[in-house]
Amino acid sequence: AAARLAAEQEVENLSGLSLNPEKNIFVVRENRTTCLMAEFAAKFIVPYQVWASNYVDLLTEQADIPVSRGAEMKGKCGTNESELEISWLEQAYTLKLFFLKEGHNTSRGQEAFWRLSRIQFTYDTGESTYFKDAISPGKHTASTHQLSALVTPAGKSYECQAQQTISLVSNDHQKAVQLLLSEVRVQPFDISADFVFSEEHKCPVDQREQLEETLPLILGLILGLVIVITLCVYHIHHKLTANQVQIPRDRSQYKHMG
Repeated sequence: AAARLAAEQEVENLSGLSLNPEKNIFVVRENRTTCLMAEFAAKFIVPYQVWASNYVDLLTEQADIPVSRGAEMKGKCGTNESELEISWLEQAYTLKLFFLKEGHNTSRGQEAFWRLSRIQFTYDTGESTYFKDAISPGKHTASTHQLSALVTPAGKSYECQAQQTISLVSNDHQKAVQLLLSEVRVQPFDISADFVFSEEHKCPVDQREQLEETLPLILGLILGLVIVITLCVYHIHHKLTANQVQIPRDRSQYKHMG
C-alpha cells in the first residue's frame, strides 16, 4: 500500500517558471490531481557566533539563507492536515511547513478555515556557503510555538505580496531565527482544478495597501460628481429664475402693466 501511494504521488519544483529568481513554486499531486500548491520568496536570518580577532571575545554574525531554487521537496496531503518539506544544499537546510484545517464557531454558525500551524527549520552551521567560521558547528533546529498564520477560509487560497516576518526559536541557545516571506500564494486543501489556485483571500496588509491606492481615486470621483451636481443645480435654478415674470414692487409702475 505504501509503494502504491508513493507511485501515485508526484512532487514538482516549478520554480524555474517564475520570473522572480527569489521566488519558489512547489506542487504536490496525488492520484494525478493537485492537492497542495505553494509559491513564495523566503529567506531565513540566523544569528551565530564567531571568534573575534583576539580569539578571546565572541562576536555575533548573521547568516541570510534563501530557499534554493534547486531544492528537493516532499509533500503530504490530507483532509485536515497537510505538509510540505523542502531541502537544499545536500540537506544542510530543511524547511517543513505544517497546515491544519479546522472549524470555528462564528455569528454565522460553524465555518471552516485553514492555517499554517507550525514551521520547522533545520540548519547546519558547519555549511560554509552561509556560515563563516561558526563556533561549534553542527545541526540545529528552529521551530515556531502555537503558530496561527496565513489564516484563510476553507476552499480559498492565501495571497500576500507584502513581506511578513515569522519568528522561530532555535535549540542553539534559544537564538531567535527570522523567516521573511513575500509574494506568497498558498493552498494546502480543496484545490478544485489541477495546477490552478482557487479564489484568493488577500492578507490584511495587501487589502490596506489596495485601499490606500484606490482611496484617492474614489475621493476624486466623489469630488468631481459633487462639482457636476452643483453646476447642474445652479444651471437649473438660474434658468427657472430667469423665466419668472418680475413683479415690480413700486406700485407706480402698475399703470404701465396691461
